[in-house]
Amino acid sequence: MLYCKRLVVLLSSAVILSSLTACANSPIGKNLEKSFAADSRLQNNNNIFGANQTLQATPQPQPTLKLPADFPADIPIYPNAQLQSVTPDAEGQFVGLWQSIDPSNFITSFYRSQFGANNWQIVQQPSDDTGTFEARRNNLLVRVTIQPKSVTSATANQSQTLTELRIDYSPNGTAFASPIPSTDTTATPNPTTTPNTEVASNTNQPGSPDFIGPVLPNSNAAPAPTTTPTTTPTTTPTTTTQTAQQFSDINKAPQQLQRYIQDLGTLGVLTTSTNQAKGNTNTNLFEPGKVITRREYARWLIAANNAMYASNPAKQIRTVSEITQPAFTDVPKTNPDFAFIQGLAEAGIIPSTLSGDSTEVLFRPDAPLTREQLLLWKLPLDTRSALPTANLEAVKQTWGFQDAGKIDSRALRAVLADYQNGEQSNIRRVFGFTTLFQPKRTVTRAEAAAALWYFGTQGDGISAADVLKGKI
Repeated sequence: MLYCKRLVVLLSSAVILSSLTACANSPIGKNLEKSFAADSRLQNNNNIFGANQTLQATPQPQPTLKLPADFPADIPIYPNAQLQSVTPDAEGQFVGLWQSIDPSNFITSFYRSQFGANNWQIVQQPSDDTGTFEARRNNLLVRVTIQPKSVTSATANQSQTLTELRIDYSPNGTAFASPIPSTDTTATPNPTTTPNTEVASNTNQPGSPDFIGPVLPNSNAAPAPTTTPTTTPTTTPTTTTQTAQQFSDINKAPQQLQRYIQDLGTLGVLTTSTNQAKGNTNTNLFEPGKVITRREYARWLIAANNAMYASNPAKQIRTVSEITQPAFTDVPKTNPDFAFIQGLAEAGIIPSTLSGDSTEVLFRPDAPLTREQLLLWKLPLDTRSALPTANLEAVKQTWGFQDAGKIDSRALRAVLADYQNGEQSNIRRVFGFTTLFQPKRTVTRAEAAAALWYFGTQGDGISAADVLKGKI
């Protein structure tokens, strides 16, 4: 039965196909073909199925922002920063804004290195990892402002912070018409007016609510009254006679020590090398690799200590007048550094006959300073107390110096006390990690500056950076 049904279906299909084939060229066949053909309107119509809408939604490439063709090639551009805007102002000066995901201290270090290595004269530089550089080279004046910013609506893979970099330059070397941008991370709007020079110069002077000290020599404040006769040799501490310095050769110092020199130079406690008084016209040279003499270190030691504690007279070292009996036979009252050396001796900071060291009758002011002497003079001003009892075995067990046996017995106490200062120890800051102290080795000017950058113990001290930021 099933077989019969299948046979009927096959015969029916054959009949239908035969009929269609027979009428393929008949009018009926042509009508059937036409009814099954594709709609010709679909062939060239792009509006069907949203094809045109897809083309309209394709984003167009944005033009790449470029620096002006006349942008000076001498101006360093931080490599990992993206240009955001370029704006020439009405004075013919240029303002460019960049953004970088790198931290601000990376960018600050980059510009310190670039300006130092390419003979820029630094007019102003930040005292911390953010702030403003102003530098001049030939007729070109450039200002670089580095400011960290918070990203308020960061995506999942986006950094929460970025650094904004602003570069202003004046091609003719004229002063900038616009005020220096604020480096406040709260993004407070800049004032629209610039105060006159006289008012601006007094905002950081004694008596002003913004004064942070110390009083620098170029201050406009009225000079303090003095009772010193005009015939008395000058014995004023360096901090009151030395101007703030911006040295042009800091890049020659080890990178880890460069910031210490910059901060102390800004405080005005460092002097330029003595060979510059012999006809060298470049007065901005610090010569960081040059060996420092004992007289220079004595001068710096008092200047740095008194600048750190400008608001605390109880911690300042007093200099002395020429009426004082000299503690050393080779430092008479006529010596230009008598006031400093004698002041340290009378304070008991350096060994002398006044402190009971009967053999210390000579100071040897022009002799090189050694590492153990640097520690022996500095540590009393860090601890502000008697140095601990020490022996050779204690120093070996703490520092692990292979040459501890070469350290002078008096300096052993200072070396041991310095270990107790932890990460703020002078040895770690100045010399880094070492298993050789080399106590008789001479000290460079850069190393001396690093030692004087911080006074105090770990957790209870003050740095030159703190003073510059007003944290006193």
